Amino acid sequence: MKLSIGNLVEVLLPLFLVALLVALCVQLLAPFVGLLVWTIILAVCFHPVQARLMRRGMSQKLSAIIIGTFLSLFILVPTGIATIGAASSVPGLIERLQSGQEQIRPPPASLASVPLIGQKAFDGWTQASNNFPAFAKSHAPQVTSFSKWVLGQAGGTLMAILLLVLAVIFAAITLAYSDRARAYLLSIMSRITGSPERGEHYMSIIGATVRSVANGVIGVAFVQALLCGIGFFIFGVPGAALLSVAAMFLGVLQIPVVLVSLPAIIWVWGAKTTTVAIIFTVWEVIGGLSDAVLKPMMIGHGLEVPMPVILLGVIGGVMAYGLVGLFIGAVLLAVGYVLFREWLETPVETADDAGTLRAAE
Repeated sequence: MKLSIGNLVEVLLPLFLVALLVALCVQLLAPFVGLLVWTIILAVCFHPVQARLMRRGMSQKLSAIIIGTFLSLFILVPTGIATIGAASSVPGLIERLQSGQEQIRPPPASLASVPLIGQKAFDGWTQASNNFPAFAKSHAPQVTSFSKWVLGQAGGTLMAILLLVLAVIFAAITLAYSDRARAYLLSIMSRITGSPERGEHYMSIIGATVRSVANGVIGVAFVQALLCGIGFFIFGVPGAALLSVAAMFLGVLQIPVVLVSLPAIIWVWGAKTTTVAIIFTVWEVIGGLSDAVLKPMMIGHGLEVPMPVILLGVIGGVMAYGLVGLFIGAVLLAVGYVLFREWLETPVETADDAGTLRAAE
């Protein structure tokens, strides 16, 4: 059949318009991708909780409202306490240090023996403890840049918290219509995989992986932050609320919590008695290493995907996509692992089988 210019235009023009429509839709939705991903993650994580509430007689919408309200308070209350504590204590502390009313304790002698940075840190700490106004004046550019960095980080953290609360609200709305949302996602997965059964299978893998990561990463990080925070508050560590939030953040990002605990341990050794310092150090070590025991119990439990695969997806996802990569990386590796395993389990057609088939034809 001869292909004319008119026929070619009739074929290509609809394809071009569809591609243009898809590109424009992606452009419009791109700023909200992170929000939509967190909405789906939260809805998947708390759908079992909603199911338990509904079994106790609650309606779908009431259970969604309760979950959304609880999650919002769980995010906002600790954040508000830490913000108010920092806003009320930090400016006064800086003013007292600059006026000389409060002195920084001298550094422990063991700090100078730390390789590479120990001697410099010891000298700077000693100068600050002897004369903080002179120390601040001599290091004014560094102090100014550090203050700007802290303010920038605080602003970014506040925006992230507000976006997370907004994601919680959207997740509660999604849970209020969870049956319709699930049926819609199942129809999409059925189209992608070729059958409703395979679509259901992969939806269950994705849901179980998301919940496993939520329990094994965020849940374990919360336990770590709780244990370390108890030590910070009981032993009177300055900025205990901020340190607890930082411990939670580092635990979620799979960064050792010792980066937060170590400065507190150093402060306790310089400010408290030896017995108290030993008790605090042991407690913080237990809290910081608790993930080594809890993660194997929580991650991959009940999944057809091994724990190392999930953990590699979590770490790689954080490195590639940031915080939301916790779930994206784990889901991608989990689905990829299942596809690879199914491919391996597919029977291989041998030469005899091919010959028999040709003879039968």
